[in-house]
Amino acid sequence: MRMVAASLAVMLILAIGGEPTVAGETKTPIAIPPGPFQPNWESLRNYKVPEWYLDAKFGIFIHWGVYSVPAYDNEWYPRHMYVKGHHVFQHHLQTYGPQDKFGYKDFIPMFTAEKWDPKEWARLFKEAGAKYVVLVAEHHDGFALWDSAYTEWNAAKMGPKRDIVKELAEAVRAEGLVFGVSYHRAENWWFFNGGREIPSDVQDPRYRGLYGPAQPREKPPNEEFLKDWLLRACELVDKYRPQIFWFDWYIAEQHAAFEPYLRLFAAYYYNRAAEWGVGVVINYKLHAFPEGTAVWDIERGKLDRMHPFFWQTDTSICKRSWGYIKNHDYRTPDSIVDDLVDIVSKNGCLLLNIAPRPDGTIPEEQQQILREVGKWLEINGEAIYGTRPWIVYGEGPTKVAGGAFKELETPPFTGRDIRFTRKGKILYAIALADPGEEMVIQSLSTNLRLYEDEVAEVWMLGYDKPLEWRRDESGLRVKLPQQKPSPHAVALKIVPKE
Repeated sequence: MRMVAASLAVMLILAIGGEPTVAGETKTPIAIPPGPFQPNWESLRNYKVPEWYLDAKFGIFIHWGVYSVPAYDNEWYPRHMYVKGHHVFQHHLQTYGPQDKFGYKDFIPMFTAEKWDPKEWARLFKEAGAKYVVLVAEHHDGFALWDSAYTEWNAAKMGPKRDIVKELAEAVRAEGLVFGVSYHRAENWWFFNGGREIPSDVQDPRYRGLYGPAQPREKPPNEEFLKDWLLRACELVDKYRPQIFWFDWYIAEQHAAFEPYLRLFAAYYYNRAAEWGVGVVINYKLHAFPEGTAVWDIERGKLDRMHPFFWQTDTSICKRSWGYIKNHDYRTPDSIVDDLVDIVSKNGCLLLNIAPRPDGTIPEEQQQILREVGKWLEINGEAIYGTRPWIVYGEGPTKVAGGAFKELETPPFTGRDIRFTRKGKILYAIALADPGEEMVIQSLSTNLRLYEDEVAEVWMLGYDKPLEWRRDESGLRVKLPQQKPSPHAVALKIVPKE
């Protein structure tokens, strides 16, 4: 494998060839595998979102790494422990000692994974109703969870001494789920720069492989860093064949520097996928990729309207952190179900994060939330999986706060807040809270003519008898049973006459 990696390194360095020209193009990308894509945006706009992803709707995100060991504040502990004046800096000083005596590297032996069972994880994710799983293969902290030829700072050589990406990929696929990775190496360029302002081990050249260049965030990454970023990304592609490759935000903040490398990576990955005969997805934030060349991702938020391009929300079960901490504040299963329904109705999908302990166990509260979501999907998944948006996404009084980091700004939904999905000629109407004894769907009014078919039957998913209904100028009025199949959102199946 080292020979393959070395060969790949030479090919890609030749492919980049130097700095972009005035026109924004790089030299001939000789390293790109043969296939339908070239490393330019015109060619990459021919990308099509795979059907499996359009159908899947719900995935599990996993933030698990060395940052789980201190279990304090959030997954940015490794940065903030070096920022003088930050409360994490003080916590670290009082708990572990000075940063030049006990640095972030010293947490690595405590990241043991001694109780980790990837097969058990995969079974839980399937029980939760997830169709795909995305593992953070490398976070901002520079510690890789795979056996990499490009860094000794990886989980196969240190800490767990296991190739976590490989083992989880195998377990997930054995359960029939799709495996993906997220890759945050770009942020490592600046993540530890606070350690240059205080006495710390960040300044020791022996640890540069972990702490990275530790440069100012506003300074664009140099060619050496960018090539290494690309090589590691392509190594992940070739060794593990992920069908999702998720990027965080810094590639957009320093877009001028990353842009030619993003084009190279996308062409490399998409052509590899064509070679494998599978559909793949790149997730990006902000404006890192042009619309239609990859799939846009919104962090801890969603859209307040339908979007013509398929998109994704990434959020966490935990309100205050993506990684494991000791005192999590958890979201309710009801709020997660509501978000899932709302997002799917607007042509999106939900990637829900969990935060395992450093020993590899998933906290019981998180398991319970996942299983509760899974129970709802077991009953109502027909209205979610494999569906497509209807003419309008929904109706109701509650105003959704659109945009990133706004998920907690939307007030609670009511029984009058209804979302629509469709599967062929079948229409699903999902109330985001208990609508009581009667569900009134105003969008199906005979006056509006949004629904041109005649209604034949109305069913509630999870209930074994057809429901009484009538349709007039006020809408479709459906009489509901007192006992609902689930304490969460209520899904109706509206069947038209042939």
